[in-house]
Amino acid sequence: MDTETGTRTHAADLEAIRAVVATVERSQQRKDPDAFLALFRPDAVWTTAHGKVLIGLDAISAFTRTVLPASDWPGQVTYEVAHVLFIRPDVAAVKVRQRYLAPEGESAGAPLYVMSRGDDGRWLLTAGQNTEVVTG
Repeated sequence: MDTETGTRTHAADLEAIRAVVATVERSQQRKDPDAFLALFRPDAVWTTAHGKVLIGLDAISAFTRTVLPASDWPGQVTYEVAHVLFIRPDVAAVKVRQRYLAPEGESAGAPLYVMSRGDDGRWLLTAGQNTEVVTG
């Protein structure tokens, strides 16, 4: 994993950010909207891989509760933190490698998450842009 940390060491923050991404992975694998939605700020902005823009936790929740549990996709999805850029000590841009493994083959996504640390110290998803990786 590449990280841009400036002059400070952000070891605990990096671990917390990796934990959020790991929870995204688990919630997607288990089709668990509650675990996924618990990672967002109330005013978050989320854009799906197909360009649907969701503004605010209510919109993200309505979409997720409709789509995630109903997914009949037979494969496995993995998420890996690829790069973290601390914009400020409490704001980070997080590049993620997303892999979809299915019986018919593999595909990829390239999400970018903007995460912020709240007053309670928790890192939360503030904005996200998921992008399908097109090969060829």
